[in-house]
Amino acid sequence: MKTILTPIDFSSVSDAVIDAARVLARACGGRIVIMSVAQPPVITSDYGPMLENIGEIIAASEKTIARQLKHLAAKIEKPDLPIQTVQLTGAPAPLILEQAEKENADYIVMGSHGHTAFYDLLVGSTTHQVLRKSPCPVMIVPPPIKKVTHRKSK
Repeated sequence: MKTILTPIDFSSVSDAVIDAARVLARACGGRIVIMSVAQPPVITSDYGPMLENIGEIIAASEKTIARQLKHLAAKIEKPDLPIQTVQLTGAPAPLILEQAEKENADYIVMGSHGHTAFYDLLVGSTTHQVLRKSPCPVMIVPPPIKKVTHRKSK
């Protein structure tokens, strides 16, 4: 049975990522491992002392992710489509790569947020880091296209 690691962050691209993973899993008789990572807040400069409750922030994030993963798995699991969930805390890219190794993943299906090159240069791109170092093929699902509505002129 093929293993499809599917990291999601519950953003607008997550539904499309899950749909792509389901199609791939059905095509190859695989199982889906849905993964989400709680990222600790980045503390910089003078704001560090203000975040004394960082443990509470992380715990709340972990609780929310656990609830969302449970709901998602229950919604999409079928007898012919086994679903497993994994929740971790830390830096997403290294954790995704570690989980791919641990699961002996055959594929990784993940989303791209479509940030600008400048954003990726400053912050880095989880998708880019995973793509560069992945032990298996990576399918990247683009963000949904925003529909432009045109107003009629009077």
